[in-house]
Amino acid sequence: MIKSWSLSNDKAMINFSSNYCTTEGEILSSDAFKSVLEHFFKRVSNNYSKNRYLIEEFYEKDKAIDSLISTLKLLSVMNSKELSNNFKDLSFVYENKRRFRSLIEDIYTYWRNLERYALIFESAGKNGLEHSSFIDVKSRFDKLVLTLYRKISDNISMTTPKVHRQVRAGSNVGLVLKNIIWPIPEDYRVLSSIPFIVDVVLESPFITYPKRNTRSGFFEETTINPIIRASINSDDFLAYPILVGDLLCYAFCHRDFMTHLISLSNLFEMASVSDIAGKKPDLMVIFGYEDENSPCDIFYDDVENDMIVGYISNDKKYDYFGYMKKMILTLHNIKQMQRNNLPIHGSMINLELNDSKKANIVIMGDSGAGKSESIEALRSLSEENLRDMTIIFDDMGDFRINPAGGKPLAYGTETGAFVRLDDLDQGFAFKQLDRSIFMNPDKTNARLINPVSDYSEIMAGSSVDVFLYANNYDEVSDYDSSIEQFKNASEAKEVFKAGMRQAKGTTSEKGLTKSYFANPFGPYQKQDLCDKLIDKYFDELFDKNVYVGELKTQLGIRGKEKTGPRKAALELFELIRELNEKKYSLK
Repeated sequence: MIKSWSLSNDKAMINFSSNYCTTEGEILSSDAFKSVLEHFFKRVSNNYSKNRYLIEEFYEKDKAIDSLISTLKLLSVMNSKELSNNFKDLSFVYENKRRFRSLIEDIYTYWRNLERYALIFESAGKNGLEHSSFIDVKSRFDKLVLTLYRKISDNISMTTPKVHRQVRAGSNVGLVLKNIIWPIPEDYRVLSSIPFIVDVVLESPFITYPKRNTRSGFFEETTINPIIRASINSDDFLAYPILVGDLLCYAFCHRDFMTHLISLSNLFEMASVSDIAGKKPDLMVIFGYEDENSPCDIFYDDVENDMIVGYISNDKKYDYFGYMKKMILTLHNIKQMQRNNLPIHGSMINLELNDSKKANIVIMGDSGAGKSESIEALRSLSEENLRDMTIIFDDMGDFRINPAGGKPLAYGTETGAFVRLDDLDQGFAFKQLDRSIFMNPDKTNARLINPVSDYSEIMAGSSVDVFLYANNYDEVSDYDSSIEQFKNASEAKEVFKAGMRQAKGTTSEKGLTKSYFANPFGPYQKQDLCDKLIDKYFDELFDKNVYVGELKTQLGIRGKEKTGPRKAALELFELIRELNEKKYSLK
């Protein structure tokens, strides 16, 4: 059973089903409030702080926190002067009201800087809140915390601020949990009591500060299932069900990495209860398990149970969303290759110009090659050039043979985008503020996750009209073209399989690098299988008269990070017009 309260790794989890505070007094008397104070004073004791010795200056050291709580209870019903008149031993509060007001501000700021998760079980028993609207329950709690802070703060200083800011003082994420019955293979019984998230209330913008800002290395395959030796305390884990393309995935995550679990809500389609009840997943990820071989990030192809399972151990080096996202996509890609589909690390968009000319364009390349940046450049130029733009996938998709005999069809995996703030047009992030998740916005490789597509659109099956390799390392003069067409399949395969790019800081790599088929997430691990699929699909692309070429984004060229993708985008518009005028079959 999930604890009624926990605070670890700057993540506070409040289980409303076990303990829901309805009054200010209940908050001040709760174990959760005392825990917050204990963590706060432990943190400031290790650093210089104007409030470092304030409490111990006036209270007995061993009873300081309990005494402070008693004082705050009184301050919730009377001001500091009234407190001084009625309780002579607490007259120091009024005499030092500026210092005490500053202390309350620091505690309040510490609380608000935590990631605060409110949980409720869909069936919580007769004392639970299952018959109430969770959103209303969460809102009442949030308001209660804000009111309590204002009341104590104003009573200490005996003044009322002229400006009231309606900040999110309670929780910034609400989760509805449910125990789901699904056919768990015997080896995975340890996961049986972990509840599933079935509803999410996200207060956006949701700003998080993971311990890491880049991902490094490759996920390696293991021949022995780590579940045999894994240590998993089900009370510390939650499960999030998602649809990765047409594959069902269950992500099990330790509470210390909850940021990455919740971030999935902006990136993948959440599976419904009907999608998961009684169903075994195609893919599973277990993030944050204890392992004697830690740290490790590996996957296991469980042939017997027809699942591919990814494992990421409980280590701070993995506190970066890229590990969660890319592990899921690695498992997806391997499963799709086993189904004779070709994974594509890239972006696909359907463009319709103002003159009604249109095409489905796929831009392939490894991290930092300019896929997402080219899409944003197209978006920024949309008013003058585009009637409509639909994103089929932003990072990963797969090609499939068209059963009707036409051009290969492409399918997406994600409904959102995980993009670098550094490479977006200035101001774009602020336009998306009301629905975005920000990660380390003050650091290099700062990231934004926001929804961009509808699940029905990414799964419609879109014909591939143009297939381009994103070259971010070759410089292009103002007079040369950013797009070049390959003469044949052999020439194209050489460039696509080499996977060259100028590293952009999205991983630990530096300089000009190579990556097999620009895709270290599945194809790299299964090159023999992928080689056969590359031969098959490139022959199919050329046989079906698909335009296959190279797009020089110049994203890796200093000074061309914005102008390179913009120039490429403008030439893409012209390419679409040319292909339509030459009567290529673009339907």
